[in-house]
Amino acid sequence: MDGLVEFKTEDGARVVVEGVEDEDGARLVSRGDGPAQAARTFEGSLEGVRAAAESALRVFRDGSLRPDSVELEFGVKLSAEAGAVIAKGSAEGHLVVKLSWSPEPSPTRPDGPEAAGRS
Repeated sequence: MDGLVEFKTEDGARVVVEGVEDEDGARLVSRGDGPAQAARTFEGSLEGVRAAAESALRVFRDGSLRPDSVELEFGVKLSAEAGAVIAKGSAEGHLVVKLSWSPEPSPTRPDGPEAAGRS
């Protein structure tokens, strides 16, 4: 399998990723039989994506919308030199944002179905 890059986690575990490309789109070539070695740790590579997620969450949670939940979806591409980058979608960077609100609970009516069980 060509195009493999090995990332090390901060605790020393190996994470091997297939199909990693550099900035120019060329596949990395490893020396020898093993995968190419990444310049950063796996966690270090994802640090920029984590910071982007925190920033996006802050924007959506602290604004006037006040959603009950926020979902962010990043397409992430791993590069041996650059680490993790938000992957390009069809035209720009890939980011899906889902905001949701729960309906307001309706007040319980004394003659509703809940009252039938209270005798």
